[in-house]
Amino acid sequence: MPFTFLVAEYADRIYVYGFCDGNSVQAVAEYQQRFPNRRIPTRRLFTRVYQTLRDTGTLTGVRIAAERDVNEGVDVEEGIVQMVQSSSRASTRRIARHLRVPHTRVWRTLRAECMYPNHIQRVQHLGPDDFAERLEFCKWFNGSRELHRYSQFTEESQFNRDGVNNAHNSHVWADENPHANVENNFQHRFSVNEWCAVLDDQLIGPFILEGRLTREEYLRFLQEELPRLLEDVPLNKRGRMYFQHDGAPPHSSHEVRNFLNYRFPGRWIGRGGPHNWPARSPDLCPLDYCLWGWMKELVYSVKVVTRDELLSRILDAADRIRNSQRKLQRATRAVHNRAAACVAASGGIFWKPALSTDQFKLR
Repeated sequence: MPFTFLVAEYADRIYVYGFCDGNSVQAVAEYQQRFPNRRIPTRRLFTRVYQTLRDTGTLTGVRIAAERDVNEGVDVEEGIVQMVQSSSRASTRRIARHLRVPHTRVWRTLRAECMYPNHIQRVQHLGPDDFAERLEFCKWFNGSRELHRYSQFTEESQFNRDGVNNAHNSHVWADENPHANVENNFQHRFSVNEWCAVLDDQLIGPFILEGRLTREEYLRFLQEELPRLLEDVPLNKRGRMYFQHDGAPPHSSHEVRNFLNYRFPGRWIGRGGPHNWPARSPDLCPLDYCLWGWMKELVYSVKVVTRDELLSRILDAADRIRNSQRKLQRATRAVHNRAAACVAASGGIFWKPALSTDQFKLR
């Protein structure tokens, strides 16, 4: 039987089943009316208990719970709650073993107390000076609720052969363990360094950066490649556009800053710029909290075998994302909400759920 009940409960169940003349549907309704505070058995349970008693003359094979003192039940429930309160990361199975109670009872007790398991969020460590910088940027950005429409957020990301494999929630259902595995290719690796940007509802790029990114290569990219990538951006938006990048060393050279001051006078965000980008702030960049996860989910949906295949997957994923303009706009508009949450946290870590990739999957 899937449940364990007291002897008195089984006796009442047989009585109700007979009272309803063997009609299990009526028996469920009658039992619920007579005993509203008990667990209500299913139709199948009514018929199985009756059939077992009729065929064997006993309830052999039916699990019967031992009678317990009411105070003992209260003590167990208090013990469960106390163990969770003393250690909020306690394992429910460990609590069950310690108190010698069924694992399901631990779950029922915690749910009755409105206590549920919550996932831990991985966040970026912040230095002592980061709080003030984050606070300053967020207040400036939220000074205009339209700024997300003219802010081009940019970043580079590396795509390798294996991607990021999280096996914690990966399962294979089978009657026997198939010993499924995922291969890694540490001796035959390749990678692609990709630049991308988002501007309101537009995806700009991707552009493949060959080799190691140096300040000379990055400056050449800004001077020669970026204008070509911005050709599809309307002229009126280009004239008001803010260029954002983080504080990576190739982004912060004197030559790069001079070029950005010339190309985007007073309208670029980064280290040493007219508007400082706070260090260690991936929670404020749409590429970090949305785009890269969205794109990598598409790229690594099937195992990558060659570098050419990886490049093709990246371009295909970019095309699919590019056509989801409303979803892109939701991601860039979310910077305002995140900035407000950051201000409320005095520039510290804020609990603002990242935009799930489920919200951006293409149907």
